[in-house]
Amino acid sequence: MPPPQPLLRVPYTKPFPPPTIIPTSATTASGAIAALVDFLSAPASTRIRRDHFHHHHHDHSLQHHRHASATTNTSTNNIPQPFDTRNRTLILTGAGISVSSGLADYRGTNGTYTLNRTYKPIYFNEFCASHEARKRYWARSFLGWTNLNRARPNVSHAAVGRLGELGVVGSCITQNVDSFHPLAHPSLQTLELHGYLRALVCLSCGSSYPRSDFQSDLARLNPAWSTFLEEMLASGALDTENPDERRRKGMRTNPDGDVDVPGAPYGTFRYPACPVCLAAATAGRRAVVKVDDDGAWATGSTGGILKPAVVMFGESIAAGVKLAAEQAVDTASRMLVVGSSLATYSAWRLVKRAKEQGLPIAILNIGGVRGEDTFFADVPETNTGRDAVRAGENADKVLPQVVKIMEDMQK
Repeated sequence: MPPPQPLLRVPYTKPFPPPTIIPTSATTASGAIAALVDFLSAPASTRIRRDHFHHHHHDHSLQHHRHASATTNTSTNNIPQPFDTRNRTLILTGAGISVSSGLADYRGTNGTYTLNRTYKPIYFNEFCASHEARKRYWARSFLGWTNLNRARPNVSHAAVGRLGELGVVGSCITQNVDSFHPLAHPSLQTLELHGYLRALVCLSCGSSYPRSDFQSDLARLNPAWSTFLEEMLASGALDTENPDERRRKGMRTNPDGDVDVPGAPYGTFRYPACPVCLAAATAGRRAVVKVDDDGAWATGSTGGILKPAVVMFGESIAAGVKLAAEQAVDTASRMLVVGSSLATYSAWRLVKRAKEQGLPIAILNIGGVRGEDTFFADVPETNTGRDAVRAGENADKVLPQVVKIMEDMQK
């Protein structure tokens, strides 16, 4: 029996203390840019220790991950391959990198946990067990999907891709479920640590179903909700990037394409059953899947429930994904964190792993970061960036400029 995988825990919701900027010259945008260039262009540190971390066989574990990913239709080119031990940076990104694409973050000035103290994400076991909880989840997701689907990667995602093309960055891990990294830089490997919203996966048969098709199904099954959504879109009520403005219009927007309309009749919402399970059930081969006259999932069913292909709170990250993330750390020369407070344990533990191996660490994040004091406890006073960087600037202002300088350095 393999050991049980740790569950994705609900992260800390309070903001962390403000950071100590490292080096002190990085208090301005130009200083942060210079420090990050120094960090990314430095030779591999002589202090990296790897002895006890190399106990996995790369080929076996990556094949295991390919097998584990097959059910959610993840293409194998999104799985980090073991790269050679050249001088490469691993980038880890969080919700902060997608804010300028119009998505809410968690702990920023307009973040969900900052403005909406009552926000509680759905738990995996609640989603699996409760028809009413799924109705509420899918109604809110139905309202939020259009704008999430319209949103596009921004200059920071493009900069990450360009750093990959320049050979500076070897791999990208993201906590985000918005698919912006694979869209912005398909040639640079992206490991989506917490899955993605672009598809659904059936809890019974494991088959994948595109979220865009599912949205059409939801519109057909819920005409009154569909009309309401069209009115909201036409009025621009869902357009604003500022959750405060949405709340004045009676709504709450949360990360991951979720819109809460207080007092909405969530109990009336309907959602479809897995078409693969439904076809098998009618042929008498699988779990009982009951639907109403319009094809909506009905009580009395014992299967056919579709869930988003994201790791929900209380759900475990697939063993292959966890292993691939660890291997990305184990084969990197340094680690750069962008737009994450590392409040989620699954991300924090990767930076902790990098620190334990002696990798130089840089963090570019506007707010405080979980446990950052320990990551920067032993930075030499002579450091100009190559040993460590902690900057509180907006990634959109900094990363494209870093790219320009790195391009000039390679000419």
